[in-house]
Amino acid sequence: MPRVSIVIPCRNEQRHIRTCLESAQSQKAPEGGYEILVVDGASDDGTPGVLQELSGADSRIRVIANPKRIVSAGLNEAIRAAEGEIIVRMDAHTEYAPDYVINCVSALLKSGADNVGGPARTKAETWMERAIAAAYHSPFAVGGALFHNVEYEGYVDTVPYGCWWKSSFERYGLFDDELARNQDDEHNLRIIRGGGRIWQTPQIKSWYRQRGSLGALFRQ
Repeated sequence: MPRVSIVIPCRNEQRHIRTCLESAQSQKAPEGGYEILVVDGASDDGTPGVLQELSGADSRIRVIANPKRIVSAGLNEAIRAAEGEIIVRMDAHTEYAPDYVINCVSALLKSGADNVGGPARTKAETWMERAIAAAYHSPFAVGGALFHNVEYEGYVDTVPYGCWWKSSFERYGLFDDELARNQDDEHNLRIIRGGGRIWQTPQIKSWYRQRGSLGALFRQ
């Protein structure tokens, strides 16, 4: 079975990175095993200290520098350094079911798609987070995007995060490192225009922690 490389781009994620990495560490391991590559975009909060602590205690975690700071450049650094044949992207603002990785691998193998992922789910605690989550899932805000339908299984235009064969990046190219936002949407569009397919299954479960204030949401 193929080895998996989990890639996590981050910058100034002191509040969330520990929970995200603990979620990655507790994954049910695929038969080929997995590594965790965290790409830090020159964080100037407490993120580097957390990464140093966790990587020192777990040999599966490698920390990679991302001098360009933006997500797309960080993803490309991680993909180049990955030792696995399958790339699974994770986001620092998200928690993952323990079977997230093995379900990604299973969907990639069974569907024959070029990218697979699960629908967007959110986890909110404060009233403001719940309000932002409601807008995030509202058809008025996002139209008919299928990745907001937590029950839909089938071909889609895009999925949150993603799971690919590493070799597919040779076919479709890496992420556009000029894009600070929406680099995943642009890459998925490139896959579809190149004749590839993207598959969504609700068996792949994760919970996104949306921004907790209007100011943070506006900056995002």
